[in-house]
Amino acid sequence: MPMMNNSRSSRHVAVIGAGAAGLVAARELRREGHKVVVYERGQKVGGSWVYDPDVESDPLGVDPSRAIVQSSLYDSLRTNLPREVMGFRDYPFVAKEGRDRDSRRFPGHREVLLYLEDFARDFEINELVRFETEVLHVWMEEGKWIVRSRKRAGADRDNSLIDSDEVYDGVVICNGHFTEPRIAEIPGIDSWPGKQMHSHNYRVPDPFRDQVVVLIGSSSSGADISRDIARVAKEVHIAVRSITNETIGKQPGYENIWLHSMIKSAHGDGTVVFQDGSSVLTDVVLHCTGYKFHLPFLETHDIVTVDDNRVGPLYKHVFPPLLAPWLSFIGIPWKVNPLAMFELQSKWVAGVLSGRIVLPSPEEMMEDVENFYSKLEAAGWPKRYTHNLAEYQFEYNDWLATECGCSVSEEWRKQMYEATSRNRQARLETFRDVWEDQNLISQANEDFLQYKWR
Repeated sequence: MPMMNNSRSSRHVAVIGAGAAGLVAARELRREGHKVVVYERGQKVGGSWVYDPDVESDPLGVDPSRAIVQSSLYDSLRTNLPREVMGFRDYPFVAKEGRDRDSRRFPGHREVLLYLEDFARDFEINELVRFETEVLHVWMEEGKWIVRSRKRAGADRDNSLIDSDEVYDGVVICNGHFTEPRIAEIPGIDSWPGKQMHSHNYRVPDPFRDQVVVLIGSSSSGADISRDIARVAKEVHIAVRSITNETIGKQPGYENIWLHSMIKSAHGDGTVVFQDGSSVLTDVVLHCTGYKFHLPFLETHDIVTVDDNRVGPLYKHVFPPLLAPWLSFIGIPWKVNPLAMFELQSKWVAGVLSGRIVLPSPEEMMEDVENFYSKLEAAGWPKRYTHNLAEYQFEYNDWLATECGCSVSEEWRKQMYEATSRNRQARLETFRDVWEDQNLISQANEDFLQYKWR
């Protein structure tokens, strides 16, 4: 059982990022009695759910001098989780009436942004956010955290910049991880004459009209984008790591989509060769290969590092043992139902900062982290999958809930998540519009009646 303390202390806390994680972190911190400032480089809340039609000057996203575009949303994106599962636990993501609202169970990305804007408004979080304020540097000095930021001010936003340093007791990092692309390594790609890009810079299919595209990756975005592009492209060839001979070849229901094993090499004549022995003359290689964790502003003198996409050492993916509780991270795990996890991580961080919840000693936390790493290594789990919680996210969420002294995940939520996963595998083309878990929807809606925000 978690250790609890009846007394509470109020801290001055900086939250970096006003996406879904930052918004719920701000709410939970303030609920716990802390003074909160949220830094957001954009002009509105929502983080990765703010659609931006602009793309970066470097379509591959590797040029360090490029102007960063925060959004990775493509225009046609719909959620791959139903709204009942997707929302914060005490702020249901229910359909609302209105000209701009999307009432579908698996809505488009704009509906998610509207939901987050509703959340920020209803809990009065906007008043805590400093918009158009970029965090440049975060470091510890004499037991306090210093946050150096740069704010755009005045009418001439391009030239009017104000830098400032402010002192905080704690920093909660919620900056997301969908802006720094991971790129597949392809032998011979330097001599290949075609165009490469990352899905971070994909918005609409029109630029691929009548082209032959090789898309790398089998994630949800890869599945969506390949089918989006296929509406206009001449051919789409999908290269994936995990594949069986039975699934290689032209995909059912499509005349211009093929599935292949991973790329073996690229060549100067424009050919891309796959490990299954097939090859294709290609115009574009599109990397749907995920993202790197990127913390360029954080200085911890190597106490916290990013090594092959492992942010660590982190106790339960949140606290660096040697800097806890004054530095924490919300939203590091992936392959999860994100918003519910953000909420529970935020409750935990807020309670620990106030002293209401007591962490183990730094030595005990470090031992826990090292044991976790050893188990991953013994299981042959790549280091880059350290924060992949696909197999045990609900166990993790329920552990957090128990630490916080609140209820564990509802049974309908777990069953609905699993039912959606099975349905997505069985009906990749139609799972967002055809489902068979109406009984779970009824349970969810009955549960939602207890919340006034409905």
